[in-house]
Amino acid sequence: MPTEAVKTLIVICGPTAVGKTDFAIALAEQLQTEIISADSRQLYKEIPIGTAQPSTEELQRVKHHFVGNLLLEEDYNAGVFERNALELLENLFQEHDTVVCCGGTGLYIKALCEGLDDVPKANELIREQLTERLEHEGLETLQCELQNLDPVHFEKMDVQNPQRVIRALEVCLSTGKPFSSFHEGAKKQRTFKIEKIGLELPREELYDRINKRVDLMLEAGWLEEAKSVFDKRHLNALNTVGYKELFTYLANEMTLEEATDKIKINTRRFAKRQLTWFKKDEEVKWFESPTIQQVL
Repeated sequence: MPTEAVKTLIVICGPTAVGKTDFAIALAEQLQTEIISADSRQLYKEIPIGTAQPSTEELQRVKHHFVGNLLLEEDYNAGVFERNALELLENLFQEHDTVVCCGGTGLYIKALCEGLDDVPKANELIREQLTERLEHEGLETLQCELQNLDPVHFEKMDVQNPQRVIRALEVCLSTGKPFSSFHEGAKKQRTFKIEKIGLELPREELYDRINKRVDLMLEAGWLEEAKSVFDKRHLNALNTVGYKELFTYLANEMTLEEATDKIKINTRRFAKRQLTWFKKDEEVKWFESPTIQQVL
C-alpha cells in the first residue's frame, strides 16, 4: 500500500522591509501554491498601507490568507491564528504538496509550527490594575517590575509593547511564578514537514530600505489612513509602530517631520528585535537575497 506523500510548509521569515513578500510570492508562483500570512497587523482591512499589505496586483498573482480579513475591533491572537491556520492547511494540503507561510510576527510563526504553551487565562482584575498603573506611572515602571520578577522573559520579549508587558506581569502576579516558567513545554508534533527560510541584509542596507519604505508609505497616503482610524487609536490593533507616532502628530504633540523620524527609528528598532527573535531559532536557514533555486 503506497504511503501518503509528505506535505511541506515553507516559512519565509525575517525583519520588516527585508523583502519577504516579494520572495514569498515568487516562490509560491514557482510552486503553484498559496500563501498564509503570519503578520499580526496585516489581518486588519482598514490599515493596508501602514501594515505593508500585499498590493492588489500581488494578491491577484498569488492567493493570500489572513490578509485584510478582520475589522480593527475584532480580537485576535496567536492561539486563534494557530487553530485557524492549521484548519486552513488541512484543506490546502489536499490540493498542494507545498504551502508558503510568510511573515514577521515571530509568535504567530511559533504557534503555527510548534504550538503555544499552556499559559494561565487572563486575570481581569490584575489586568485592570496594571492598565491603570500604565496610564499613571508609565511603561518604564512596569518594565522594571517585570525585569525583577522574570528577567528571563524580559530579556527576550518586546519590552516596548505595553500589552505584552502587562500580560507577562499579570501572569507573574496572579500565579506567583515567572511568565517564562509557562514556556517550557514540548513542541507539538505537526503532520507536515516544516522548512524555515530567513531573509536578512547587511544592517545599513536594511535600515536604508526601512527609511525609504516609510517615505513611500507616507507618499501612498499613510497619514490619511491614520486619520481615518484616529478615533479608534485606543484599540490594541493600532498599538503598533507607525500609527502611534502618526497619532501623536494628529494630536498636535509633535510635527510631521518629528513623527516621520520617530517612525524610522522605531521601525529600525523593531527590525532588530525581530532578528533577535528569529536568530534564536536554530531551524531557520539564513540567506541574503536568495534565488528560488537556492531554497528549493
